[in-house]
Amino acid sequence: MAINLLSNKDPPTFKRGHLFAITMAFRDHLKEAEIIASVNPINEMRLTIEEYPNAALLFLSVDGTKGHKAAANVCLRDNLARHFDIEPSKLLDALESAMHDRIDPIEIHSSAPVMENVIDPVDLTQLPIPHHYPQDRGRYMSASIVIAERNGQRNVSFHRQFVRDKNHVVARLVPRHLRTMVNEARAEGECVNIAIVNGADPCLLLAAAMSFNQPIDELTVASALYQRFYGKPLEVIKLENGVTVPADAEYAMSATITLEDDDEGPYIDITGTIDEVRKEPVIEIHSLHHRNEPIFHAILPGLAEHHALMGLPRAPTIKSSVSKVCECTDVVMTSGGSGWLSAVVQIVPSSPDDARNAIMAAFQGHPSMKAVTVVDVDIDPADPIRVEWALMTRWQPDRDTIILSNQKGSSLDPTRADDGLTSKIGYDATIPFGRDKKPFTSVL
Repeated sequence: MAINLLSNKDPPTFKRGHLFAITMAFRDHLKEAEIIASVNPINEMRLTIEEYPNAALLFLSVDGTKGHKAAANVCLRDNLARHFDIEPSKLLDALESAMHDRIDPIEIHSSAPVMENVIDPVDLTQLPIPHHYPQDRGRYMSASIVIAERNGQRNVSFHRQFVRDKNHVVARLVPRHLRTMVNEARAEGECVNIAIVNGADPCLLLAAAMSFNQPIDELTVASALYQRFYGKPLEVIKLENGVTVPADAEYAMSATITLEDDDEGPYIDITGTIDEVRKEPVIEIHSLHHRNEPIFHAILPGLAEHHALMGLPRAPTIKSSVSKVCECTDVVMTSGGSGWLSAVVQIVPSSPDDARNAIMAAFQGHPSMKAVTVVDVDIDPADPIRVEWALMTRWQPDRDTIILSNQKGSSLDPTRADDGLTSKIGYDATIPFGRDKKPFTSVL
C-alpha cells in the first residue's frame, strides 16, 4: 500500500480557540505525530495504523470528507508519559490519585472551541468515521465517549457506536452503569439525554475508561488529572439538551438514547475476535458541533491504543491492591493479554511470601484478569522478552506457580465456562528469596 507520509517536522497549522493557550486539548498530543497526507477511511486507515502501531498518527485529509482530519494511536502508555513529562510507572500513581481526590470541572458560559462550528442538519457521513475491518458491520465510532445525565447522576464511558444513518448510531452498552441508567429510564418509558464526544483530551479518555463499583462522575476524575498535568481543572460547557461536555473537545453531539433497539455488530473486539450481533439501543443525534479544522479520533480495535485505554485504568487498581501486601513499583497490562487479561507486576520482595501474596492481591485488584507474572525491579515489565527471560531463569513451575479454579472470568475470554467461571494462573518470576542474586542477574 502506498502511503503519502510527510515529515513530522512540517506540522499542520491549527486555528486556536481562546482556551487553547491556557489549557491542553486532544490536538496538543499530536505535536510529534507522524503526518499522513491522505487516507481512505474504508480499510486503509486500519492498514496505516497497523504499519505504524506505536506512533501517534495525524491524517491531514480523509477521503469523502472536507475540512476534517483524523488521528490515531494517541493514548499509548509511553506517548502519554512522555507528553505528561512523567515516568510511565508514575502515571499509574497519578491515575490512582485522581480516582480518589476528584475535582469538580469548571463550567464556562462564554464561547468554547468545541462550539465553533455546527453541522446542520446533522450528517455523520461528513465525518471521517472509519470502517476498519471487512468483518465489521460498517463504520464505527470507537473513540467517542458517551456522557449521560439523569436524575442528578452523570456517567462518562466508552461505547462503540455503529453509524446506522446520518443522525442515528447503535451503541453496544455492556451491563455497567450506563446500561443500568438506560434500563431504569426505559422502565419509566423515558429516553436518556446524552452527549457523544470525540477528540477529548486523553485525561478525559482515561477517566472514561475507568470502572468503579459505585456510580462516579468521571468528569471529576478527568478534572483532577487536568489539575495534575495542566495546572487547572477541566473546563466544560452545556449543550442544548443540558448535558455537560469538555470545552476543548474536537466534536460534541447532543443526543438521546431512544426506546428503540436495532442490530449492532458483528465487530472486531479487543482480543481480535469477532463479537456477535445483538439488539442494542439506538441513539438519535440532534446537533453536531466541532472545532475549527477538527481532528476525529479513531481507535483501531484490538491494537495498542485499544489495549492501553482498557489496561491503563486497571493497572492502578492492581498496583494499589498489591501495595497492601508488599512494595509494588509498576504494573503493565500486556499486549498479549489484550490489555485486559494478563499483567506483569514489578515488586521489591522483603519476605519469602511477598511474590505469592502479590499474585493473589493482583487478582483482587482486577478480578477479570486471567494471568499475572511477578518480577523483580531489574526486569522491565513492559518488555515481554525480559519478562520471559525472568520466567526461564528464575521460575520453577512446580514451586512458583499458583493455579486458582472456579474464579470469576472475563466476558472477553472465550474459554470461560457458561456460568462465567474460569481458572487463573500466577507466575512468581522473582529471584528465589534469600538466594545469592548473582547467578540470577543478567549482564546484558
